[in-house]
Amino acid sequence: MIALALPAQDSGEFTPPGINEMHLPAILPWGAAEGFSKQMLLVLLSVVFIAVFFVLAARKQQLVPGKLQFAGEAAYGFVRNGIAKDIIGGKDFIKYVPLLFSLFFFILVNNIYGAIPFFQLPTFSHVGGAYVLAGIVYFTWIAIGVKKNGLRYFKLATVPSGVPWYILPIVIPIEIISNFLVRPVTHSLRLFATMLAGHLIVMIAGYGIEFLVMQENILLKGSSLLVLAGAIAMYMLEALIMVLQAYVFTLLTAIYIEGALHADSH
Repeated sequence: MIALALPAQDSGEFTPPGINEMHLPAILPWGAAEGFSKQMLLVLLSVVFIAVFFVLAARKQQLVPGKLQFAGEAAYGFVRNGIAKDIIGGKDFIKYVPLLFSLFFFILVNNIYGAIPFFQLPTFSHVGGAYVLAGIVYFTWIAIGVKKNGLRYFKLATVPSGVPWYILPIVIPIEIISNFLVRPVTHSLRLFATMLAGHLIVMIAGYGIEFLVMQENILLKGSSLLVLAGAIAMYMLEALIMVLQAYVFTLLTAIYIEGALHADSH
């Protein structure tokens, strides 16, 4: 914020980074309309990292687990018991653990990239990936609801029980918009917006530090330390948000699945 408030100085006017700086040039000129980018590479690497870690963690399967096996079991148990079982319920949860487990760690690794030197780019700061995941979840819970309740599911999802008939013309459109239009949009944009905003803030702080250090005025050079302190604080906050957003996305997925499974009791 100090850097943004500065007027033109000795080395020119401060120009904060924009979204274009986050769209890195293509690594290879093929693979998509804009080429094979760093974002695509990081997404593929995340699958490799996750697979390698859990394969190694599950390789020995000792009764008394080693450190790696313990970490893998704890990570799996967190999603299985802390999200799937607690939200969906003990009777139906187990079949949805693979989906929730995959979502949580896929999002977590792709978010954490933004806090790792060299990688330094949360892939979900680009909205396409968030849309794809939210779309998968959207069609999954609708399919679950239809499989469980048939086409009657759409009535259950849009006509709350106990509501007087004369209020239904107002309530039903609200429920349709809320459940089938707003829900998938907010599910994706929540992940995308937090990753984009956090990464931009850290980038602005970095640009601001460089700008202040380049000034001839000693006071301006010294103020770069304040920006650095703020950047470190934002970096730590962003790292926390990266983990929380993986949890929130997976938790909401479990809530949507639970709602589809038990629509007739809501």
